[in-house]
Amino acid sequence: MTDYWLWWVLAALLVGLELVTGTFYLLAVGIAFALGGVVALLGASVPVQLLVGGVLAAIAVMVAHRWRTKQGKPSRQAPLDRGQPVTVEAWNPDGTARVQYRGTQWIAEVANSEVARTDVMYVVDTRGSVLVVSDRRP
Repeated sequence: MTDYWLWWVLAALLVGLELVTGTFYLLAVGIAFALGGVVALLGASVPVQLLVGGVLAAIAVMVAHRWRTKQGKPSRQAPLDRGQPVTVEAWNPDGTARVQYRGTQWIAEVANSEVARTDVMYVVDTRGSVLVVSDRRP
């Protein structure tokens, strides 16, 4: 197999893997490898091909990283349970409660110390598998 085909097969594999990961880094390296294949097609020696492919891959990864950091992280969405009522079964001495919600028992904690402890509370947030509740619907 000629050098340029090897570069292009590797580029195609990297772009295919990118479709699975969705990070854009493999896409950047895949494009750099495709350009390495173009250099090979133009008749460059193997060391020149490796130099071009490596340098372009490094530049492309830096550009992809800069683009991802500029995009920022996605904003945290409000939990789907927010505003849903829960029935308090029992308050524990540590301030947590056992609540009945969606057909099962959950551990809940009050949003802050000023919240009145009633029989029906409302979900305002989640912390892992713990419901954060308040006496007022958010």
